[in-house]
Amino acid sequence: MTHNFLHGNRPKLGDIAVAFALLSRLSLPFKPDYTRGAEAAWAYPLVGAAIGAIGMGLGGAALGLGLPLSVAGIIALAALILSTGAMHEDGLSDVADGFWGGWSVEDRLTIMKDSHVGVYGVIALTLSLLLRASLIITVLPQAPLALVAIAALSRAPMVVLMRFLPNPRAAGLSRSVGTPSNVTTGGAAILACLITLGLIGPLSGLLVIGVAALAAFGLGLLAKAKIGGQTGDVLGASQQITEIVALATIAAVL
Repeated sequence: MTHNFLHGNRPKLGDIAVAFALLSRLSLPFKPDYTRGAEAAWAYPLVGAAIGAIGMGLGGAALGLGLPLSVAGIIALAALILSTGAMHEDGLSDVADGFWGGWSVEDRLTIMKDSHVGVYGVIALTLSLLLRASLIITVLPQAPLALVAIAALSRAPMVVLMRFLPNPRAAGLSRSVGTPSNVTTGGAAILACLITLGLIGPLSGLLVIGVAALAAFGLGLLAKAKIGGQTGDVLGASQQITEIVALATIAAVL
């Protein structure tokens, strides 16, 4: 195991570029090494932190220009969405449609792959956008760095679910990326926790981490029961759900 880490699985600079290419519309000035696959997943929280910083920056700039807080919050949310190409929102809607629109594992997987959005997906997206906008409006003026921390933290459950849940599909983005090693999974979790604790403090940080972990664990159990594991849509939904509960936790303690 030590030999593999020293010679094949140790973190590499190119992993960051891979993570940005997979999880965002942002590009870096160095070439991603896609052969690294899931071993680049330790860098997912870094992508989240960058996306959160963009949202915080644009939202803060809007406030600085004298725009209403509600407008600034919506601008921050729009930045988060546009930075990823709405890929996580798409995952959330597909999960809602599939998990509650199908009666069997096969039906659910088929619905999740369908490009059309059903009523469950519309409801999930609407509630998600309303909740996130309201919570960002609450958090932005009082704890702007929390947006960065939570964006980073919400990418860690994706790696954990990739590691511990099987993929029921024979193909797809999550299948093609592969399964991260224990070292990579632990690295992502530790990095996300360090960013969270560093930006919002130990007490609030531990509370947010605990709540987000419970939410991700609950989604993992649900995904296992509904489709037998995880897909790219489930990973996207995990980001959305943990972001919402983490924002709600910060808003509650402010």
